Amino acid sequence: MTTTGFTDPRPLYTRATEQAVALIKTVRPERLGDPTPCTEFDVRALLGHIVGGTRRIAVVGEGGDGLAVHPSAEGVADDGWAAAYDEVRVRALKAWESDERMAARVRVPWGEVPGHAALSGYVMEIVTHTWDLAEAVGCPFALDPELAEFALANARAVLPDARPRDEQTPFDTRREAPEGAGPYEQLAAWLGREPLSRA
Repeated sequence: MTTTGFTDPRPLYTRATEQAVALIKTVRPERLGDPTPCTEFDVRALLGHIVGGTRRIAVVGEGGDGLAVHPSAEGVADDGWAAAYDEVRVRALKAWESDERMAARVRVPWGEVPGHAALSGYVMEIVTHTWDLAEAVGCPFALDPELAEFALANARAVLPDARPRDEQTPFDTRREAPEGAGPYEQLAAWLGREPLSRA
């Protein structure tokens, strides 16, 4: 799973999107107004952000200007979120198939980075938002711990442990994870989130 010195994020991104779409398929329309741990989003807005962000990284992988893509999807029917996400995730997976994309420099919201670093960031993004969604609506299956471990390692490498984080950092101040916390809870805490039950 390593390619010239870095962990190839593509297999992990594939698994992370498969996990996300499986969870999105369980979301009932009456839950779309429910709160999430990502405090600026209810479930509908979170799903819009997931679809929009995935469309953005697909465009980046295709060689386009991802920053020109609106980071949120709108106009999706209440029962259409799984199909909307599945469509963009398949597009993103295809866009990042080639090894050349891993080394090419690309522009993402946090700067110009090699493709593997960009896609690793989007693994962290989708894994974190899958946890957000699971907290909001419940999850009928166990979330993949290896995905959270990769995302947590990436978060620790790229996000400051400063308290508080500055306005340029798109996550809240790091919290202490409870003793015995699993990788998803540790990831959420590093990104300043709390489970809804304790929020």
